[in-house]
Amino acid sequence: MTVDRLLDGRLKLRHLTLVAAIADQGSIMRAAEALHITQPVVTRGLHELEAILGVPLFDRGPRGVTPTVYGESFIEHAYAMLAQLRQAGRQIELLAQGEIGSVTVGTHLAGSNLLLPRAIAALKTEHPRLTVVVREATPDVLHTALLAGEVDLTVGRLTSATPPPRLTQEQLYLEPIQLVARVGHPVHRRAETSLEQLLGYPWVFPVEQTALRAELEESFLYEGVPIPDNRIECTSILTLRHLLVSTDAIAALPMLIAEHDDKLAFIETPLKSIRRSVGVLRPADRPCSPAARALLEHLRRQAHGLRFEES
Repeated sequence: MTVDRLLDGRLKLRHLTLVAAIADQGSIMRAAEALHITQPVVTRGLHELEAILGVPLFDRGPRGVTPTVYGESFIEHAYAMLAQLRQAGRQIELLAQGEIGSVTVGTHLAGSNLLLPRAIAALKTEHPRLTVVVREATPDVLHTALLAGEVDLTVGRLTSATPPPRLTQEQLYLEPIQLVARVGHPVHRRAETSLEQLLGYPWVFPVEQTALRAELEESFLYEGVPIPDNRIECTSILTLRHLLVSTDAIAALPMLIAEHDDKLAFIETPLKSIRRSVGVLRPADRPCSPAARALLEHLRRQAHGLRFEES
């Protein structure tokens, strides 16, 4: 196969849509249902695409389909091309409306407490007609949404110095993680408290898909202490806060979340092994929209006043 075969007019946009839907749904039948077309139409389109490429894209099995090595490579490019087309459509719509448009930002706990609301408020002051859509999810879900073009950028915890594949990242500030409990909690009456001494209380832990959960587990391991058996796992800040203020639960939170809450207080138990940075992730293979660039600039401005010394 030569590259020119992809440019000879036989490859259609519907082929990209079909292969993306099959990859997402895991079967021909579910892909047809998702696209609101018949199963033979999907099967025929897949056969056409495989004939153009000259290689099989999926292995068929009794429980669905699995991408071949060729399929995995082509699906990745199909996602990228569809995301570029969605972005182009949004740009044209914005130009036609003569307005900066909208921006969709994903967030999880570490980026949603002060930085994002302040940046959005400042952005709306400058552009009152701009629509900001905030999507909250775990990092793995947000990464998928970024690559699919469903989210323009995400704000939250950067898990490593190297961004995930096909994404680029920018650190905005460093913030300590600290243990917190409600004001009046019995733990605040102790002069010194170790992790082991805190095991007698209920805990609220992040879910397993988050970096903070992994680092908390490492912290307990470093101290030779098992993770609490009496724990609740969640990422919803509203649920987490209610549990903290209404029970004797303990949680590890970014400093800025508890610092401005008069019903929460820090526990003087260090988490020395946890290092954390807050920043922005965005796709590396497509430019920001005007609205996304405007929000990114306000995020940078607001982050300038939220810098901490590394512990």
